[in-house]
Amino acid sequence: MAEKADFSLDFSGAITSLALLKFSRVFREMKSNQTLVVHGLDADTRIDLFKLMPAAAYELIAVDEVEERFFRVCIRKN
Repeated sequence: MAEKADFSLDFSGAITSLALLKFSRVFREMKSNQTLVVHGLDADTRIDLFKLMPAAAYELIAVDEVEERFFRVCIRKN
């Protein structure tokens, strides 16, 4: 991703339920066309992340595997 994100969350080592609550709060506060990068997601948390938002609420910009079991997800709010 070439552009700088408006919001960034690092969930490395975070408890999944608390991470998802934090994500929900930040996403709700974002304005249209703002971007969010989430670091440190394991595969299960990454799947749960997309279940929290309606598909029409965001645009998926990138999903990158950072290490063998961690991902970086970048989304733009519609």
